[in-house]
Amino acid sequence: MDKIPFPELLSASPDYTGTQVNYYFVCKRKLWLFSHHMELEEDSDLVLLGKLLHERSYKRELKEVQIGRIKIDFIEGKGEIHEIKRSRKIEKAHVYQLLYYQYYLKNYAGLNVKGMLNYPLLKKRVEVNLNEEKEAELRNVLNDIDKVIHQEKPPEAVWISYCKTCAYRGLCWG
Repeated sequence: MDKIPFPELLSASPDYTGTQVNYYFVCKRKLWLFSHHMELEEDSDLVLLGKLLHERSYKRELKEVQIGRIKIDFIEGKGEIHEIKRSRKIEKAHVYQLLYYQYYLKNYAGLNVKGMLNYPLLKKRVEVNLNEEKEAELRNVLNDIDKVIHQEKPPEAVWISYCKTCAYRGLCWG
Protein backbone atom coordinates (compact mmCIF):
# COMPACT_ATOMS: atom_id res chain seq x y z
CA MET A 1 0.00 0.00 0.00
CA ASP A 2 1.06 3.57 -0.64
CA LYS A 3 1.62 6.01 2.17
CA ILE A 4 -0.80 8.94 2.14
CA PRO A 5 1.17 12.17 1.47
CA PHE A 6 0.54 15.42 3.25
CA PRO A 7 -2.37 17.25 1.61
CA GLU A 8 -0.18 20.09 0.32
CA LEU A 9 1.64 17.62 -1.96
CA LEU A 10 -1.47 16.95 -4.04
CA SER A 11 -1.55 18.56 -7.46
CA ALA A 12 -5.25 19.41 -7.82
CA SER A 13 -8.33 20.08 -5.79
CA PRO A 14 -11.38 17.87 -6.40
CA ASP A 15 -14.38 19.48 -8.05
CA TYR A 16 -16.84 18.11 -5.51
CA THR A 17 -17.01 17.23 -1.85
CA GLY A 18 -17.70 13.74 -0.60
CA THR A 19 -20.92 15.12 0.84
CA GLN A 20 -22.08 16.13 -2.64
CA VAL A 21 -21.40 12.63 -3.96
CA ASN A 22 -23.28 11.20 -0.98
CA TYR A 23 -26.28 13.52 -1.46
CA TYR A 24 -26.48 12.60 -5.16
CA PHE A 25 -27.58 9.12 -4.08
CA VAL A 26 -29.82 10.35 -1.27
CA CYS A 27 -31.73 13.18 -2.98
CA LYS A 28 -30.92 15.35 -6.01
CA ARG A 29 -32.83 18.29 -4.48
CA LYS A 30 -30.75 18.07 -1.30
CA LEU A 31 -27.61 17.97 -3.48
CA TRP A 32 -28.68 21.14 -5.31
CA LEU A 33 -29.63 23.00 -2.11
CA PHE A 34 -26.37 22.04 -0.36
CA SER A 35 -24.32 22.97 -3.45
CA HIS A 36 -25.96 26.41 -3.48
CA HIS A 37 -24.79 27.09 0.09
CA MET A 38 -28.01 26.17 1.85
CA GLU A 39 -26.30 24.14 4.54
CA LEU A 40 -28.94 23.31 7.13
CA GLU A 41 -27.40 20.25 8.71
CA GLU A 42 -25.35 22.04 11.37
CA ASP A 43 -28.49 22.22 13.54
CA SER A 44 -29.50 18.60 12.92
CA ASP A 45 -29.56 16.24 15.90
CA LEU A 46 -28.57 13.35 13.60
CA VAL A 47 -25.52 15.27 12.35
CA LEU A 48 -24.58 16.05 15.96
CA LEU A 49 -24.90 12.35 16.80
CA GLY A 50 -22.63 11.53 13.86
CA LYS A 51 -20.01 14.03 15.05
CA LEU A 52 -20.05 12.51 18.54
CA LEU A 53 -19.64 9.06 17.01
CA HIS A 54 -16.57 10.32 15.08
CA GLU A 55 -15.03 11.84 18.19
CA ARG A 56 -15.49 8.78 20.40
CA SER A 57 -14.62 6.05 17.91
CA TYR A 58 -11.18 5.04 16.67
CA LYS A 59 -9.21 7.26 19.05
CA ARG A 60 -5.68 6.40 17.89
CA GLU A 61 -6.02 6.96 14.15
CA LEU A 62 -5.17 10.11 12.19
CA LYS A 63 -8.61 11.75 11.99
CA GLU A 64 -10.39 14.16 9.68
CA VAL A 65 -7.74 14.50 7.02
CA GLN A 66 -8.67 17.42 4.75
CA ILE A 67 -7.35 17.12 1.20
CA GLY A 68 -8.66 19.93 -0.98
CA ARG A 69 -12.45 19.70 -0.73
CA ILE A 70 -12.57 16.14 0.57
CA LYS A 71 -12.38 15.19 4.23
CA ILE A 72 -11.41 11.61 5.05
CA ASP A 73 -12.67 10.51 8.47
CA PHE A 74 -9.45 8.69 9.31
CA ILE A 75 -6.42 6.96 7.86
CA GLU A 76 -5.14 3.68 9.20
CA GLY A 77 -1.68 2.37 8.52
CA LYS A 78 -0.31 2.92 5.06
CA GLY A 79 -2.99 3.64 2.53
CA GLU A 80 -6.27 2.59 4.13
CA ILE A 81 -8.89 5.33 4.27
CA HIS A 82 -12.00 5.06 6.44
CA GLU A 83 -15.43 6.63 6.63
CA ILE A 84 -17.48 6.37 9.83
CA LYS A 85 -21.24 6.08 9.41
CA ARG A 86 -24.06 5.73 11.91
CA SER A 87 -26.24 3.25 10.02
CA ARG A 88 -26.38 1.30 6.77
CA LYS A 89 -29.69 2.88 5.68
CA ILE A 90 -28.17 4.69 2.72
CA GLU A 91 -25.14 2.47 2.21
CA LYS A 92 -24.94 3.04 -1.57
CA ALA A 93 -24.37 6.76 -0.86
CA HIS A 94 -21.68 5.83 1.67
CA VAL A 95 -19.96 3.48 -0.79
CA TYR A 96 -19.83 6.06 -3.57
CA GLN A 97 -18.55 8.76 -1.22
CA LEU A 98 -15.64 6.47 -0.34
CA LEU A 99 -15.15 5.46 -3.99
CA TYR A 100 -14.90 9.16 -4.83
CA TYR A 101 -12.12 9.61 -2.27
CA GLN A 102 -10.26 6.63 -3.75
CA TYR A 103 -10.80 7.96 -7.29
CA TYR A 104 -9.48 11.37 -6.35
CA LEU A 105 -6.41 10.00 -4.58
CA LYS A 106 -5.67 7.71 -7.53
CA ASN A 107 -6.13 10.30 -10.27
CA TYR A 108 -4.67 13.38 -8.59
CA ALA A 109 -2.11 11.95 -6.18
CA GLY A 110 -1.18 8.68 -7.90
CA LEU A 111 -2.22 6.63 -4.86
CA ASN A 112 -4.12 3.37 -4.83
CA VAL A 113 -5.72 3.12 -1.42
CA LYS A 114 -8.02 0.65 0.24
CA GLY A 115 -11.36 1.93 1.50
CA MET A 116 -13.29 0.86 4.58
CA LEU A 117 -16.77 1.87 5.75
CA ASN A 118 -17.08 1.65 9.52
CA TYR A 119 -20.39 1.28 11.32
CA PRO A 120 -19.29 1.35 14.98
CA LEU A 121 -22.82 1.19 16.41
CA LEU A 122 -23.41 -1.98 14.39
CA LYS A 123 -19.86 -3.28 14.94
CA LYS A 124 -19.53 -3.79 11.16
CA ARG A 125 -16.92 -2.91 8.56
CA VAL A 126 -17.40 -3.01 4.80
CA GLU A 127 -14.43 -2.99 2.44
CA VAL A 128 -14.80 -0.74 -0.62
CA ASN A 129 -12.45 -1.04 -3.57
CA LEU A 130 -12.24 1.10 -6.67
CA ASN A 131 -12.03 -0.95 -9.87
CA GLU A 132 -12.37 -0.02 -13.56
CA GLU A 133 -16.13 -0.66 -13.59
CA LYS A 134 -16.76 1.46 -10.47
CA GLU A 135 -14.46 4.17 -11.81
CA ALA A 136 -16.50 4.38 -15.05
CA GLU A 137 -19.74 4.51 -13.03
CA LEU A 138 -18.28 7.22 -10.82
CA ARG A 139 -17.30 9.35 -13.83
CA ASN A 140 -20.94 9.17 -14.98
CA VAL A 141 -22.12 10.11 -11.48
CA LEU A 142 -19.75 13.11 -11.41
CA ASN A 143 -21.04 14.27 -14.81
CA ASP A 144 -24.61 13.95 -13.55
CA ILE A 145 -23.77 15.84 -10.33
CA ASP A 146 -22.43 18.64 -12.50
CA LYS A 147 -25.72 18.78 -14.43
CA VAL A 148 -27.81 18.80 -11.24
CA ILE A 149 -25.89 21.55 -9.46
CA HIS A 150 -25.78 23.79 -12.55
CA GLN A 151 -29.54 23.78 -13.02
CA GLU A 152 -31.12 27.19 -12.54
CA LYS A 153 -33.62 25.86 -9.98
CA PRO A 154 -33.54 22.87 -7.64
CA PRO A 155 -35.10 19.61 -8.84
CA GLU A 156 -38.71 19.09 -7.78
CA ALA A 157 -39.21 17.60 -4.33
CA VAL A 158 -39.94 13.88 -4.34
CA TRP A 159 -41.05 12.29 -1.07
CA ILE A 160 -38.84 9.41 0.05
CA SER A 161 -38.57 7.78 3.47
CA TYR A 162 -35.37 9.76 4.14
CA CYS A 163 -37.43 13.00 4.09
CA LYS A 164 -38.80 12.22 7.58
CA THR A 165 -35.45 13.00 9.22
CA CYS A 166 -33.90 15.33 6.63
CA ALA A 167 -32.67 18.75 7.77
CA TYR A 168 -33.95 20.18 4.46
CA ARG A 169 -37.50 18.89 4.97
CA GLY A 170 -38.89 22.37 5.66
CA LEU A 171 -37.59 23.69 2.33
CA CYS A 172 -39.28 20.87 0.44
CA TRP A 173 -42.44 20.20 2.40
CA GLY A 174 -42.70 23.21 4.75
